[in-house]
Amino acid sequence: MITGHGEKMIVQGPITIDNVVDITERGKAYLDRPRQVVDLQQITSVDSSVISMMLEWLRTARLQGCQLQFINLPPNLATLIQLYGIVEMIPASELPH
Repeated sequence: MITGHGEKMIVQGPITIDNVVDITERGKAYLDRPRQVVDLQQITSVDSSVISMMLEWLRTARLQGCQLQFINLPPNLATLIQLYGIVEMIPASELPH
């Protein structure tokens, strides 16, 4: 589930292959503003499909002129980002560079 509060988008629940397409599309609706912060603290579980969601949101944000930042990444998501070698591509303060 996704909820929006101004420039903050909150993602809740699991993000897996079963729901990633729906969540990705719902999230795109929040990328029509100059800046958007995506809070991932309430994600309960992920699989590797979450990486494609984040990259798609970044691509969409760039095309729409939206500055996108991810915050409160769960440790398992931060590990996936490091494993895939895309730390430099993901604007998140919790990732070691």
